[in-house]
Amino acid sequence: MSSTFAVVLPYYNEQDYLSRTLRSWLSQSRRPDQLILVDNGSTDRSAEICRRVVGLPDGMEVVYAREDRAGKTNALETGCARVTCDFAVLSDADTWYPPHYIETCARLAAEAAPGVVCLMALPANGDPRGASSRVRRGVRVALSRVFSRQGFVGGYGQVMRAEALRKAGGFSTRHWNYVLLDHEILNRIFRYGHSLYHMDLWCVPSLRRSDRRRVRWNLFERCLYHLTPYRLQDWYFYGFLGPRFERRNLSQLNLREQPWQTSGAPL
Repeated sequence: MSSTFAVVLPYYNEQDYLSRTLRSWLSQSRRPDQLILVDNGSTDRSAEICRRVVGLPDGMEVVYAREDRAGKTNALETGCARVTCDFAVLSDADTWYPPHYIETCARLAAEAAPGVVCLMALPANGDPRGASSRVRRGVRVALSRVFSRQGFVGGYGQVMRAEALRKAGGFSTRHWNYVLLDHEILNRIFRYGHSLYHMDLWCVPSLRRSDRRRVRWNLFERCLYHLTPYRLQDWYFYGFLGPRFERRNLSQLNLREQPWQTSGAPL
């Protein structure tokens, strides 16, 4: 029996990017079974754009939700609670998903070995089918085979078994209230299995953030993450990284700041 897929798309003031992201979901060769849109307190036209672009599509349940607690973690908690499908497909509001995305997820889910709890879509900026992009994706696929319980992509490309996500406690500030929530959630989900990367599963995330210092780890922290064996990853996140992020004030709320590049058109 084919798996079902729910796209969870939180957004905050994304009126310049939402239309294309939404149209990429509506143009799938195999449409998602659910599309869950979570307004995280937008003050622009984002909510209006969602209703105008999505409309009333056939064969897909559309859920419009609102989460007034500020922060992407809270929005994802609200959205994932509405998932009734086998997989939760996390979507960023400024990422483009190719027409074969859900179809590829369905194929990989059907072929996956027991124990696969996450399908991971690789970033493909530039020409996705060009040699340079394929080499970069190939490197990540190779690394994932060695480190099958570590993350090599952000939340824009995570497709999680809903049952494993629930068992892991889901997105919640009780577990993690900082940036890098996409890697922290993987640490908890990987208690129940491992990830699968494939060259054919890719998407095109935006490169618009001009200043990433307040939304990411530093080189030392990133290297230590990859060097820390999985049995010590709880210590890494909750004993090491969390206190460091607390001192540097790297809250999940930093993701709402928008130091966007002034040049370059929306996706």
